[in-house]
Amino acid sequence: MGMFQRMMTVIKANINALIGRAENPEKVLDQLLVEMRGQLAKTKQDVAAAIADEKKLQAQVEKEKKAAEDWERRAMLAVQEGRDDLAKQALLRHNEHLQHAQQLHETWVKHKADVESLKVSLRELNDKIEEAKRKKNLLVARQRRVEAQGRIQETMSAMSDKSAFESFRRMEEKIEDMERQALAATELAGELEGDTLQRQFQALEYHGSTDNQLEDLKRKMGVLPPGEGAERRQLTDGDDDVAEAELVEDDEPNKPEG
Repeated sequence: MGMFQRMMTVIKANINALIGRAENPEKVLDQLLVEMRGQLAKTKQDVAAAIADEKKLQAQVEKEKKAAEDWERRAMLAVQEGRDDLAKQALLRHNEHLQHAQQLHETWVKHKADVESLKVSLRELNDKIEEAKRKKNLLVARQRRVEAQGRIQETMSAMSDKSAFESFRRMEEKIEDMERQALAATELAGELEGDTLQRQFQALEYHGSTDNQLEDLKRKMGVLPPGEGAERRQLTDGDDDVAEAELVEDDEPNKPEG
């Protein structure tokens, strides 16, 4: 089983355990991200170790190649010195190191390909975790919206209860009754204060003022010709003067004739 496959198996097991406990969704998502980041950190360590092994193999390959080259130069030196026996031994060493270098090179090439694959997988895993973080924020927002809708629905259900509306109706009636009592108290206070006789004459004067306003309105509307109301009032006033004069004459005693 590969490294990433083992990691995903662990993450799936943790997910199932968290969901099975039916915890708060936001807490579950946060815990999942913690688990995924933990696995990502371990995976980074494993990939780093694989890269280190690849670098070590590469160094060993270069070391074996250099050793092979050194023994080849020694063989050439022995030939120059007429020591074919030493040249043969040097060539044997050259072949050994060259063979080791070839074997290590093949191992290094395969290991390097595996490391590159691990790097790609690691980047993909990191991208998936970042995507999971973004989805987590969206899921939490959706969860909160659902919870808010639930609370609103509960409030609306409580308000739809007849007892709640009945309480509002009784309170409204009580306030209206208090308003009526306040108006009655104000009216009663006005009746008990001031000169009653003066208020009665003020009412009569106001009535006369209303008649004058009515005549002005009729003139404005064209129903009553301009000046007619004033003449009528003057005539009325004159009639009153004549009536008063006749009353005075009637009250005087009859004078004897001649």
